[in-house]
Amino acid sequence: MVLPALKPIEENPLELHEVAAPQPREGEIRLRVQCCGTCRTDLHVIEGDLPQKKLPLIPGHEIVGVVDALGPGCRKAREGQRMGIAWLRCTCGRCAFCKGGQENLCESARFTGYHEHGGYAEYTVVREDFAYEIPDVFDSIHAAPLLCAGIIGYRALERARPVVGGSIALYGFGSSAHVVLQIARHRGIRAFVVSRRENHRQLARELGAEWTGASAASMPERVDSAILFAPVGSLIPQALEGLKKGGTLAVAGIYLTDIPSMRYEDHLFYERDLRSVTSNTREDAHALLKEAGEVPVKTCTATYPLEEANRALQDMKAGHVNGTGVLVIGEE
Repeated sequence: MVLPALKPIEENPLELHEVAAPQPREGEIRLRVQCCGTCRTDLHVIEGDLPQKKLPLIPGHEIVGVVDALGPGCRKAREGQRMGIAWLRCTCGRCAFCKGGQENLCESARFTGYHEHGGYAEYTVVREDFAYEIPDVFDSIHAAPLLCAGIIGYRALERARPVVGGSIALYGFGSSAHVVLQIARHRGIRAFVVSRRENHRQLARELGAEWTGASAASMPERVDSAILFAPVGSLIPQALEGLKKGGTLAVAGIYLTDIPSMRYEDHLFYERDLRSVTSNTREDAHALLKEAGEVPVKTCTATYPLEEANRALQDMKAGHVNGTGVLVIGEE
């Protein structure tokens, strides 16, 4: 499914095209794609919320498939191995960020389904050192959401400085949040969920949320940590005000509407912290997949055929999907 031009998803901008299968270059592997999750970042790319990098473009970065070709110099992957591809596609490996354990901040970082073609296709390629082995406990469809929603949610959870035995608030309850809630509960953290949509609140309750509500103002107590998943800047002051002294709010999205003015004493005083989240490192991905397998996390999915990618993204934008929409492309 190819994006020829940036348009609102309601205009069905993705088109089904027949293109040549990509060939792996030095150090790259090719996956025969089994499925690819749909992500809100895909929407931001398609609708132009993020700066345009490549057109025409094949989106998609929650990819699970089977290695079917190896480029020259590959030493780790093997044909027939099931692997996943995430948003972070490659980094320079040489800069201070890369050498200092912050490769997510590399100035030369490139991203799947943004700078290069992604997984809304039958085949895709990636450097073998940026592909991830999928734990056997997950089938491919239920593994796909972990490759972005899970990884970014995991980094956001760590950035929020969670307190074991403490509490966390999740603002917005889409694909990432439903994974994070399960990990938080597994760690013994009480979870509070704010979402406008009743179907999302119902899912949160089923997954172990202690409280759910439609507004931050109705949350029954202050919390130790919080994560903002909804790309709504006006929620920042409310989320900060809902923190205990010394609490931390992490903002998980790649895109956020403008933040309104705030009062220092109400929102930031008493050593409350506001932290952003930028992409992920490979270490985040390996840690998430390991912990998700131990829980084990149960991802909620709705499946669509590849040619219905527009509808899958429309359903996500409208809030009709509980969990993650997954495009089913090949056989498991």
